Amino acid sequence: MTRFLQIHSLASYPAVLLNRDDAGLAKRLPYGGAVRTRVSSQSLKRHWRLAEDAWALKGIGAPMGVRSREIVERCILPEMSGAPEVVEAVGAALVKHLYGKNSAKIPDRQALLLGRPEIDYLARIGAEAAAAKDAKSAEAEIDARLAKGTGKANLAAMLASAGKLAAGLEAALFGRMVTSDPDANTDAAIHVAHAFTVHAQESESDYFTVVDDLRVAAGEVGSGGIFDTELTSGLYYGYVVVDVPLLVSNLAGDADLAAKVVEHLVHLIATVSPGAKKGSTAPYAYADLMLVEAGSHQPRTLAGAFRKAVPLRRDGDLAAEAVAAMAGCLARFDGAYGTKEERAHLSVVEAPAPQVEAPGFGEQTTLDGLAAWAAGQVRAGKGE
Repeated sequence: MTRFLQIHSLASYPAVLLNRDDAGLAKRLPYGGAVRTRVSSQSLKRHWRLAEDAWALKGIGAPMGVRSREIVERCILPEMSGAPEVVEAVGAALVKHLYGKNSAKIPDRQALLLGRPEIDYLARIGAEAAAAKDAKSAEAEIDARLAKGTGKANLAAMLASAGKLAAGLEAALFGRMVTSDPDANTDAAIHVAHAFTVHAQESESDYFTVVDDLRVAAGEVGSGGIFDTELTSGLYYGYVVVDVPLLVSNLAGDADLAAKVVEHLVHLIATVSPGAKKGSTAPYAYADLMLVEAGSHQPRTLAGAFRKAVPLRRDGDLAAEAVAAMAGCLARFDGAYGTKEERAHLSVVEAPAPQVEAPGFGEQTTLDGLAAWAAGQVRAGKGE
């Protein structure tokens, strides 16, 4: 019975700035006495959400969502007709119920994730309210439809009106929080850890200039600007957990759809890069290793394999040493707690790494094979 899927990955990036902090520097994480380069879970999830390749989430066929502070102004009001003062009142009432009573000004709001069916539902009741004879009546109509209380519908009750997956696929996968209506919150079925380098941080300050073409053409010496930025290189460990029964529940009990989501997710984790500065660093990489575990017991990360930073040696293969560290950690867990998971993996590590071929990692396959295997684990368990 598959209760959890655990997806471990190793991916290598040279000379990049994948995820920046508020100072424009690479995000960092102190771990095991060494500073590591980090990629936040928020960054990873956003890139998986918005991927445009053949395995994009939007290609699954389920309704997607929109995350914004301006859903009312940009998605609902432009489609609404009626007297300007009535439309304005409808917009203000929708904003109050969606973002909270102190959110009349856009900068005072938090970005809210709504599914397309929910937005369509709100647009429909907004259009009906805009047909009222005056602004006060229109506002009262919205209050009657969205305020809490007996016989009234809030965002949670909207699920029945808007249909299956009303909150959108993203909310079903990664959860959402609606501060104005806790009943509309969705627990995340996919849990994503921050990725970090298995070794101590490697970084340097890149100094560069912008050449002024017109000055050069005139025979003058000088630049159009002098700048610097941080660049890092690293082999990152990533960890994702899928709560299979919760995923099936969030997808309205559709186990086949959950399996399809997992199949897409494995492809996305392996191939979609969380890259910034694309024009100057081309931050694209595929995973060196993907290990997927399926089982019914409490998940556990293999980050402990890298609590002691993998040493950077001129004559060593960092990826092979990282794989060996993961294999050793996994073997110790199996020895102490017993082998309770089924496993499969893919690896493109060039140097010989006998640990990868050991039974502890399960069968070795291709990315398509690994994704299909993970999806099969979901279908077999049916999320029960």
